[in-house]
Amino acid sequence: HIVEKMCANSTGIKLTRNLEQGSRYKETFTGSALVDWLISNGFAVSRFEAVTLASMLMEENFIKPVGSRSTEAMRYSDLSEQFLDDSTALYMLAESSNKHASSKEEVQFNTAELSGTIVKQGFLVKQGHKRKNWKVRKFVLRADPAFLHYYDPTKEENRPVGGFSLRGCLISALEDNGVPAGVKGNVQGNLFKIITKNDIHYYIQASSKAERTQWIEAIKPLT
Repeated sequence: HIVEKMCANSTGIKLTRNLEQGSRYKETFTGSALVDWLISNGFAVSRFEAVTLASMLMEENFIKPVGSRSTEAMRYSDLSEQFLDDSTALYMLAESSNKHASSKEEVQFNTAELSGTIVKQGFLVKQGHKRKNWKVRKFVLRADPAFLHYYDPTKEENRPVGGFSLRGCLISALEDNGVPAGVKGNVQGNLFKIITKNDIHYYIQASSKAERTQWIEAIKPLT
C-alpha cells in the first residue's frame, strides 16, 4: 500500500527541512521528490501518472500542501493541476496518513480511463468550476471505457487537465434565449450542459449549432 510504504522509516519518502519565501518548514518534501519516489517504487510509470496519483493522495487527505506555492495551486486549479511536480512546491504527510491505506485498484483506474478508443475530439469552450471563467479546451471523447477528458491547448504535454466518466451522465442542449442560472460571463450561445452521476454540472460552448449537435449525438450513446 502506497501510504503505508510512504510513511515507513526505511522505504518512505525522505522528510527534510525546507525553506520557502523565508519560512522554515520541518518534515516536508517537494512535489518533484514525491513524483520521483512514486516512480522509483514502481507505483507509477510516468511523471504524469505519478502526478495524477499524488493529486488523488492529496484529495483523500493523505498528504497536504505546505507553504504558499502548493497551497495556491490547490485553491485555483482543476483537479489534475492541483499537485505540482515542482521542487519549490512543498507538501507534508497528513497526521492521519498511517491509519488509512489506499488500494492499488484506484490507482490503475487512472491509466485505464485514458485507454479507451477515441470517438471524437475537437476544441470547445468550457466554464471553470471555481472562477466561472470560460477557457478553450481540447476535448477528447473515448469509448470503452466511456470518458470525456479535456486538455489545455497552451500546454505541450499530452495530459488532461480534467475529465469524467460518462456513465450515468445527462447531456442536453441549452436554448440560446437567455443565459441559464449557473452560467456567467461571455456566452456566445451554442451551449450544452453535462451533469455527471455525482451531480457536477459542466457548461460547454460549441462554435456552431451543428457542432453542438454533433457532440451531443456522439456523447449520448455513451452515457
